[in-house]
Amino acid sequence: MSEPQTRLSDFLPYLLSITSNAVSDRIAEEYHARFGLKIAEWRVMAVLGDLGGQTQRELVGATRMDKVAVNRACKVLEQRKLIARSPNDRDGRSHHLELTDAGRSVFDEIMPIALAMEDRLFAPLKGSDRDKFKALLAQVRAQAQGKD
Repeated sequence: MSEPQTRLSDFLPYLLSITSNAVSDRIAEEYHARFGLKIAEWRVMAVLGDLGGQTQRELVGATRMDKVAVNRACKVLEQRKLIARSPNDRDGRSHHLELTDAGRSVFDEIMPIALAMEDRLFAPLKGSDRDKFKALLAQVRAQAQGKD
């Protein structure tokens, strides 16, 4: 007897991935059109804006992007003078990255746009449903990271 076939449209990891991509793409349209930033560049800026200075290794962990994507994004942001690189006093090998004043200004301008887009995209989740959704996502992420 063979295993039952699962339709891709019913496979939760696939649904999560394409939904995440659709949400990211929609928000990216806004900040790319206004600020010329790609998704990876904005994610790096968002983490630096939220957490403060980070090393590239820390950015890889925080963004869940691969090293190459983070490296490329950092180079572009540095060329555009939106982030600055300085030696990391803790290990002497890595660099500390942080938003410049221009980068902070762009971050401060994008955040209200991103939050307004979040409100529009998640409007179907009424009342406490949004909080429940966030909690469920956190549980799935913890399970995927082996922190259950």
